[in-house]
Amino acid sequence: MERQSTKAKRCLRTSTQPGMNPSPSQCDLEHKLYVKVYDRDFRSHDYMGGSVVPINKLELDKTTELVLKLGDPNSKESNMGVVIMDLCLSIRDGPTKRNRWNLKRRGSIGKGQVPAQAQQLRGVDMRKNQVWSGVYSIVLVEGQDMPEAGQGDVYVRFRLGEQKFKSKNLCRKSNPQWREAFDFNQLDGLDVLQVEVCSKKGRKCDECWGLLDIDLSRLPDKQRQLYTRVLDPGKGRLVFLITLTPCSGASVSDLHSPPLDDLETSERVVYQYSLKNSLKNMNDVGFVQIKVIKASDIASADLSGKSNPFCVLELGNSKLQTQTIHKTLNPEWNKVFTFPIKDIHNVLVLTVYNEDGDKPSEFLGKVAVPLLSIQNGQAVTQYLKKDDLAAASKGTISLEMDVIYNPVRAGIRTFGPKEMKFLEDSPKFNKKILARNIYRVRRISTAILYTLRYIKSCFQWESTQRSIIAFVIFVLTVWQLELFMLPLFLLLLIAWNYFQNTPGAVSHSQDLENMSVAEDEEEDEKESEKKGLMDKIHMVQEIVLTVQNTLDEVASIGERIKNTINWSVPFLSYLACVMLFVATAALFFIPLRYIVLIWGVNKFTKKLRNPYAIDSNEVLDFLERVPSDVQKVQYSELRAPTTANPQRKKR
Repeated sequence: MERQSTKAKRCLRTSTQPGMNPSPSQCDLEHKLYVKVYDRDFRSHDYMGGSVVPINKLELDKTTELVLKLGDPNSKESNMGVVIMDLCLSIRDGPTKRNRWNLKRRGSIGKGQVPAQAQQLRGVDMRKNQVWSGVYSIVLVEGQDMPEAGQGDVYVRFRLGEQKFKSKNLCRKSNPQWREAFDFNQLDGLDVLQVEVCSKKGRKCDECWGLLDIDLSRLPDKQRQLYTRVLDPGKGRLVFLITLTPCSGASVSDLHSPPLDDLETSERVVYQYSLKNSLKNMNDVGFVQIKVIKASDIASADLSGKSNPFCVLELGNSKLQTQTIHKTLNPEWNKVFTFPIKDIHNVLVLTVYNEDGDKPSEFLGKVAVPLLSIQNGQAVTQYLKKDDLAAASKGTISLEMDVIYNPVRAGIRTFGPKEMKFLEDSPKFNKKILARNIYRVRRISTAILYTLRYIKSCFQWESTQRSIIAFVIFVLTVWQLELFMLPLFLLLLIAWNYFQNTPGAVSHSQDLENMSVAEDEEEDEKESEKKGLMDKIHMVQEIVLTVQNTLDEVASIGERIKNTINWSVPFLSYLACVMLFVATAALFFIPLRYIVLIWGVNKFTKKLRNPYAIDSNEVLDFLERVPSDVQKVQYSELRAPTTANPQRKKR
């Protein structure tokens, strides 16, 4: 590939508050600007060289043209081309729209790297072992007096340090209603929330309607603050709420001093989440402690055959990280991490990366552990998996975990909206994922068709005995039918499966065989280079993605209902039994018109009682906590690493 010189223009600004002197960090010009060039491809981006610009060499308020020679210490090429840039260093007196938000598209950077890895870890050093002291709960309510003319969508982006959130797209109208809630962690030194309102026209044309800075340093604790901010002239106003809630429980310590090993701390935590305190602080569900001891025989990432591994722990949107152990394939971190639990159905994800200087960190392996599957105090060693969690990677990781939670708070939280994830990569087309989703939908539809065919056979008298039994059941059911029998039937169905299946003894080997999407990455990479069908799919990528995601949603709903009935997650099945029993009793003792009247009064008065309430569906919120068949495979522990068959059929 021929590398040509590229000309770009960029304006670098140091942020200052109006009427205030710049802080030392804002005036620090000792930082360096790193310029990196990549070849953007359909599946991966190849590194084509980089250069460094010392900011202190630039003159203030003067545009300077620089010719930067590209280089790569790991490449044998001496001439990798140049980049021509116009740079201007200036002091920003107020909000500016250009290069301010800097919300970049995420994508894989290294050759063959998974898309989320590189961009996730660009600022990983900035948040090493950062422990939050509180949580900002943000509710995006609505827009007011916004432009209606023209086609397009309107959305809002929030940013607090490395934490980013993008709202859903709404059609342009005078009063768009988002009604979305999310949380940001309160980290030291981050007290300015950036809010941007954008209008989207077409695929890549975004227009900024307003850029806001919200000072969070003086926000009072546990008091909901209403913000109504005016956007650019003629663009209307934005309404949102922010609540700061102090939060304890996140910590990083050495292995010789874990919090739960202290008798006083352990007793306090157990008392805090005991049943008699169930109605105190409903948002604080529990506490989890993870001892990250070591990893063994991980993959080598350097030319020397070694790696510089570190481990990132994620629970929902919260992240903590170990130190880096240099030049080893058997790192011993010996660190203890604690997280407060907002939702007992969250999954703890531990990812091992290789640190490579200023280059994007390289993925080495990961494991996912549902909180409900943790057995307290038990040391476990799990095989690392690949990024899709469907196949084994190289190496193991040794952990010891403890989880303490209040079952009443956890049960109530189950019927509330699930925590929304921060800004992530846009989904990409994958033919294996599409084929997997088609298989999942076909399996569900086959089960439904088989049931309908069985019912039809009763009417056709294919089996005299079966038809007589069905006829008697039909007559008795219709004659004695009461409304309370519907939840009672579901309760009996779940109870029947409890005695038929052994909870926790389900094998996922068959699912792994059917659901695996990463059987042969090398073969898939070769096929991706072929022309023809893949080029045509790329032309209609948005349509294919819609079909792929819709199939996934349809299949997931059916699988989650099945997994609730067959006790894949005992806690959720028990909870479903309790709710069905309550529904059966309510329908038996309370007339239906009273139940409908209570429901209608609640719906009509909800807006009056809480103008900023967020609509939710408790049944769907419950089902979102139940893992689908794909998630069951991803969260299952590998007993032994799977090896590829050396004899492969060549295509």
